[in-house]
Amino acid sequence: MFARDHLTFEPIPLPDRTEITDPEMQAAADAFFDLMQRRHTVRDFSPRPVARDVIEICIKTAGRAPSGANHQPWHFVAIANPALKAQIRAEAEEEERRFYAGGAGDEWIKELEPIGTNAHKPHLEDAPWLIVVFAQRYGLFDDGTRYKNYYVPESTGIACGFLIAALHNAGLSILTHTPNPMKFLNAALNRPESEKPIMILAVGHPAEDATIPTVAKIKKPLEEILTVCD
Repeated sequence: MFARDHLTFEPIPLPDRTEITDPEMQAAADAFFDLMQRRHTVRDFSPRPVARDVIEICIKTAGRAPSGANHQPWHFVAIANPALKAQIRAEAEEEERRFYAGGAGDEWIKELEPIGTNAHKPHLEDAPWLIVVFAQRYGLFDDGTRYKNYYVPESTGIACGFLIAALHNAGLSILTHTPNPMKFLNAALNRPESEKPIMILAVGHPAEDATIPTVAKIKKPLEEILTVCD
């Protein structure tokens, strides 16, 4: 929580400076790409438990993401409680049934066919952990005064990227789930009006018979996602 009387500019020397050679830099970039290209979104989870400490350190990693004015406009709720996961699944599936019944429109439903999704979301109970990500529209100083947050979607999106990479680095699989609307999560998790739920991450180990859709392996080549101006 920010204190109003501590908001002053005070530069300090750059800590944790990384000095590696060009070959080491290339090797590190190649190794991280190799790690991340083996990340797959799964919907079938093993009952194998995941230690709370692993989830906490991955969320701590997400908290290191850059953010507008360093306001860190995010909050994460990690859920292992079976009853609460069942409640979230029931409410999410209610929204999903409306989505697939016509709320999404024919074009969107058609686009989802190769992915093989439907309103049935067992992963919300099967995964040992759910992590719900909230974006904070505004924050509060220690005296209760409201302050504005900046670049909230961008900042929270970066933090989610950090989190997904950290979870994959820990050997875990995830599924990003975004029921729409998601307001029910505020009530279910007792989060304030200032926070907007943007994502549920189902987290765990993939089941022995886990599958992915064929189209998930189709990624745009580098020349389609990169323009270099050198």
